[in-house]
Amino acid sequence: MPQQESRVKKSLLNARVNLIFYFLTLILSFFSRKIFLDTLGADFVGLTGTLQNLLGFLNLAELGIGSAIGYVLYKPLFEHDEGKINEIISVFGYLYRWIGFIILGAGIVLACFLPLIFPNTEFEMGIIFFAYFSFLASSLIGYFANYKQTLLGADQKNYVVTAYFQTANIIKVLIQMASAYYTGSYYLWVAIELTFGIIYSFILNWKINQVYPWLRSEVRQGKQLFKKYPEVMKYTKQLFVYKISWLIRFQSQNILIYFFSSLKMVAYYGNYSIIFDKLLFLSGNIFNSISASIGNLIAENNKEKIFQTYWELFSIRFIFTSIIAFSLYVSMPYFISFWLGPKYILTHTVFLLMVISLFFDQIRSITDQFLFGYGLFYDVWASILEAVVSISVSIVCGYCWGLEGVICGNISSNVFIAQIWKPIFLFRKGFNMKPKYYYTNLIIYVVLLCISLYISLYLINNILTSPNSLISFVFYVLICVAVFGFILISFLLLFTSGTRNIFRRIFNLKIFVR
Repeated sequence: MPQQESRVKKSLLNARVNLIFYFLTLILSFFSRKIFLDTLGADFVGLTGTLQNLLGFLNLAELGIGSAIGYVLYKPLFEHDEGKINEIISVFGYLYRWIGFIILGAGIVLACFLPLIFPNTEFEMGIIFFAYFSFLASSLIGYFANYKQTLLGADQKNYVVTAYFQTANIIKVLIQMASAYYTGSYYLWVAIELTFGIIYSFILNWKINQVYPWLRSEVRQGKQLFKKYPEVMKYTKQLFVYKISWLIRFQSQNILIYFFSSLKMVAYYGNYSIIFDKLLFLSGNIFNSISASIGNLIAENNKEKIFQTYWELFSIRFIFTSIIAFSLYVSMPYFISFWLGPKYILTHTVFLLMVISLFFDQIRSITDQFLFGYGLFYDVWASILEAVVSISVSIVCGYCWGLEGVICGNISSNVFIAQIWKPIFLFRKGFNMKPKYYYTNLIIYVVLLCISLYISLYLINNILTSPNSLISFVFYVLICVAVFGFILISFLLLFTSGTRNIFRRIFNLKIFVR
């Protein structure tokens, strides 16, 4: 019982800390962006963003080792096997050190091309190289010094990483805002960025030693211990394919949208994407907090509890995602009109496809989290096929229908792979059950969602009037969401056991306890 109560306590704490810092950083980002643009200029903001994006591609060398180590740690953490944990972290440190050297070498090579990448810029090459190598050094700190933070994540204590990192980040941004406002110095702004990366590293490692005083990882021993844990490299290779597939799907979508539509349409689409991305980030902060708890639950190996928890979490995610998608559907056209003007509103077809795409992207996550908890990464062909389907459909449909067709690519890959194959894979290899249980329940959930949508839209269209001011818009959205949420939850409580169970457990504050 203490283990189970600790699991839910840590999950709720992770979610709460993530939410607090999400809103703090969201508010701060509006002010900091304004000050940096006004004092340092749009060109410098664009320069730093471009340099960070270039270095982001180098981080592909990480290969997914951090995720693989996180999975390998679940069982020894559950069993409190300190010796094995020390060995795994030693292996991790050894691998990350080599990755750090690879990224350092690739970074030095890439630096040689900076004059070609930025041939016509108002900035002298001194500030460009200084910013580039400062960002590179900050990135390398994670590989040479901060690798132990993976242990906190696997141990359901990611709130420690979030709290220290985001606190340091908030203080850093506040100091950068002051330096930009009073000095306007590019070098000082970059120096602050690097300094806080170093300070954060010292504080984080001090906290890790405080939480795990028995942790004695030896990077030098990692080379000998590496052969003892062959599953690390096996999972790393599989997860690397996942990362590449994800990168290809989402990066290619932006390129194809540009290719098959006008620049004006790309800008209009980007206005909607900003709002969608913020909500997805919020959703990720809430639900990603339970990933380690799922791994811990699976390590307990109580199959009945695992399966029951899956449906409870699926119900929560389904309700949350449905309400988010519905709120976007009823509010975005009005919001865009108030924010930017009526001419920036996308066609109803494009907007509807964006909402559907968001819904499928989010609803798959619980299945993905349980697949990760079981270590079921070896269906690499599915990731490759998902990328191929997404790009192929986007190209064909984009050529025929433009922006609408490009969005269909992501929807189609989600339907064929995430909603058809992934549940089959999880139920057969993880739960050892027939997939028909998933599809029977999924059909019930989708039918109830469609009925709830029909009733809600009928009531809204016949009772409420369109908002004509910002205040009336806020009340309009709140009423719409309340009506839809009440109807959907009522139907799910009547017809799905997963929803009934989760509501019962939420009120008892025992989400993971039978």
